[in-house]
Amino acid sequence: MKIGIVDADLISQIDHNFPNLALMKISGFYKSLGHDTELVIDYQEISPSGFFGKKYDMIFISMVFTDSHVPDEILQLDNVKYGGTGFFYDKAPRLPDEIEHHFPDYHLYDKCIKNEIRFHQRKPQYFRYYTEYSIGFTTRGCFRQCEFCVNRNEKRVYPHSSLKEFFDPNRKKICLLDDNVFGLPKLWKDIFEELIATNKPFQYKQGLDIRILTEQKAEVLSRSKWDGDHIFAFDNYKDRVIIERKIQVFKKYLNKRPPKFYIFCAFDRDGKWDADFWERDIIEIFERLKILMRYKCIPYLMKFERWKTSPFPELYADLTSWCNVPAQFKKQSFNQTGKKRMNYLLKFKKQYPHIVEKYFDLKYGEIDE
Repeated sequence: MKIGIVDADLISQIDHNFPNLALMKISGFYKSLGHDTELVIDYQEISPSGFFGKKYDMIFISMVFTDSHVPDEILQLDNVKYGGTGFFYDKAPRLPDEIEHHFPDYHLYDKCIKNEIRFHQRKPQYFRYYTEYSIGFTTRGCFRQCEFCVNRNEKRVYPHSSLKEFFDPNRKKICLLDDNVFGLPKLWKDIFEELIATNKPFQYKQGLDIRILTEQKAEVLSRSKWDGDHIFAFDNYKDRVIIERKIQVFKKYLNKRPPKFYIFCAFDRDGKWDADFWERDIIEIFERLKILMRYKCIPYLMKFERWKTSPFPELYADLTSWCNVPAQFKKQSFNQTGKKRMNYLLKFKKQYPHIVEKYFDLKYGEIDE
């Protein structure tokens, strides 16, 4: 058979620089059976109304992000199968076991990458996750059941695959997509020791759960050949006491490079999104930033989609511009950054002077631990 593989996020989003693991597994599985797989990079290649359509016996479409898009006429084709969190969010069906545990086809994107570099002046480094990393899950699931998460229906962390299922020793690095590897009792250490034994730099791209960090886990992290920043999450201001305590555990063993924290915002757990919530949310963003400043940590602001409906969407945009550029965050207070738009800021200062006075001049490096 000739099989078309469609990465909907790659087609829909201009700046998408991470491969679709499910599609690489599908391609690897069908290639092992002797079939021909090919990455589709334009919907006109498979559209009934396209000008240069190709004939495929089967077409697999995967979409991870909900803001990507696939034309309805494509989804209605008889030879199309589709899945992923972009379509079904927390109810996305799993791949069949024989595909889920198949070695990924790390060459699925090769032709696309060559074209992007040659014709669109993309730098090879932009495609590093496609070309340099072995990618997979060692565990799946999480016990936190956060309301906004695609894993909110899970109740535990469980072993998923051995490293050999996706590890290519010819690739420079390893990228793990586990949701909460530290939440796997006892076996988490075996996983880390196996990763350390490869002598390859590795990362957990989804971040680690600092709330369950222990001295033993911090010591293992200190022995790991870590790739990039150690990333944690500070999603809920209510966790501030335990997170402060765990940051101190982390820094006891790893104090050379500041950890990075995802700061999730604009999500109302009560589902109201009223004026009181938006005021509280802005305050809680700054309170979390203040804690990170105190311990010389770096934030990365992540906004729930409802931020666009807030009374001050420009403020959320400017906070993101400030927080998500470490060099700027370390050197300037929010008041000092040059990316603020004055038309909304004057109104905000008039409505919330207490927020402006208390937080807008906070500065990294000037708050004592």
